Amino acid sequence: MAQDAVVGERAPHAAFADDRKRASLLSTVTQAADEAAALVDEAARRLKADLGAVAPADRRAMLAERQAVTHALSWFATTAAALAQAAATARRLDEAGRFGECEALLLAVGAEEYAAQLLAGVPMSQTEYARPHDLGIAGTVSSLIAQEAALARLAHDPDRHRHRQLLAAALAKGARGTDLVDLDETLALVRETFARFADAHQEDAHRWHLDDALIPLEVIAELAEMGVFGLTIAEEFGGAGLGKAAMCVVSEELSRGYIGLGSLGTRSEIAAELIMTGGT
Repeated sequence: MAQDAVVGERAPHAAFADDRKRASLLSTVTQAADEAAALVDEAARRLKADLGAVAPADRRAMLAERQAVTHALSWFATTAAALAQAAATARRLDEAGRFGECEALLLAVGAEEYAAQLLAGVPMSQTEYARPHDLGIAGTVSSLIAQEAALARLAHDPDRHRHRQLLAAALAKGARGTDLVDLDETLALVRETFARFADAHQEDAHRWHLDDALIPLEVIAELAEMGVFGLTIAEEFGGAGLGKAAMCVVSEELSRGYIGLGSLGTRSEIAAELIMTGGT
C-alpha cells in the first residue's frame, strides 16, 4: 500500500488513513463489481429468453416494442462496467504503491453512488430510470440487500456523505488523484496548456454561473483557435487527429475550471464521430 498523499490536515478527519481501511474498500468494490456484472448477465439472459420465445422473423419487431427495456439494460450495463473499471484502476494503483487517501476517497464516492443506482435505479434522464424491476432482476437485488452484499454495503454506507465532504475539502485544498497513465510528451503539453486556460477563466466562469449567462463567444473562439473542436477528427478533414485520449485530457482540464467549458469540445467530437461512422 502507498503512503498517504497529502490531502490537507487529514487526521483525525481522514476516512482511509491506514492500509487496512484502503484494502477493505478495494476488496468491497471489487466484490461489488462482480455482483453488478452478475446482475447484468441475468438481465441479458432474461431478455434473450424472451426473444428466443418468438419466431426469428418477429424478433426485430419485439426489440422495437421493448426498446425501453433494451435502453435500460444498456444504461445498467454501462454503470456496472464503470464500477468494474473503477475497481480495476484502483487495483493497478495499489499494485504500483500509489493508492492513497485521495485515491481511496475518489473510489469510495464513485462506487457508493454507482452501487446505489444499480440497486434502486440508474438515471437515464430527468424522468427515466433503469430500474431492477423493469429488467426482471428485482428479486436478486432484494436478496443482495437482505444479505448485505458488497453492493448493498456500499450503497448504504453510513459514512458516504462524509466521504463526499472529505473529498470536496481535499480538492478545495488542491489535492488531485494520482494519474494512472503516464502521458506522452504531446498529451502532457496538451494538459498543461488547457490547465492554464482553465485556471485563467475560473473567476470568469463563476460570474457566468451567478449571472446565468452563456459562455461568451470570444471564449469559444479562443478555444476554437486552440483546436478544441476537432481533436479526434482526422487531419484529412481538418481536425487534429489526436484520438480519444487527447479529448479526455482536454475535457478533464477544462471541466476542472468550469464544467461548461469541458462539455463544449466533447459535443462536437461526438457529433463528428456520428457523422463519420454513420453519415448524415
